[in-house]
Amino acid sequence: MRILAAGSLRWRGAAGFTLLELLVVVAIVALASVGVGFAMRDASLVQLERDAERLSALLESARARSRVSGVPVRWRPSADGFRFEGLGDAELPQQWLDPDTGVADEERNLALVLGPEPIIGPQQLTLVSRSAPAKAVRLATDGVRPFAVQVALP
Repeated sequence: MRILAAGSLRWRGAAGFTLLELLVVVAIVALASVGVGFAMRDASLVQLERDAERLSALLESARARSRVSGVPVRWRPSADGFRFEGLGDAELPQQWLDPDTGVADEERNLALVLGPEPIIGPQQLTLVSRSAPAKAVRLATDGVRPFAVQVALP
């Protein structure tokens, strides 16, 4: 043992981490894992939101075409997707991106009127995941603004 100053001793050979340092590392790892857990999203809900955003854009496109042509356009769900009635030769997609996406059971006979008037009545539509019906996304408009996606909380 070497004496460095009057009355102070320095130990050599004792190397390692203190309990406080270990607790700080464990706390950092815990916070990082919680952050990653919150950042991860449910894949089926993400796919449902993607289908809803796409449908919102398609509805607005059909609404604009209806106003330009002066012909009423209706959107209806079908067994394997959806269809736009009244567009004539204009081709718009008629399938969901994810085959698991569907329309809520109570809205199977729903028809959205998209024009030709610039102001339409308030309308809404609920998309659900067929494998997990508790997951739902709602598209709604007040008749003036475009259709907006709203995630329904379980």
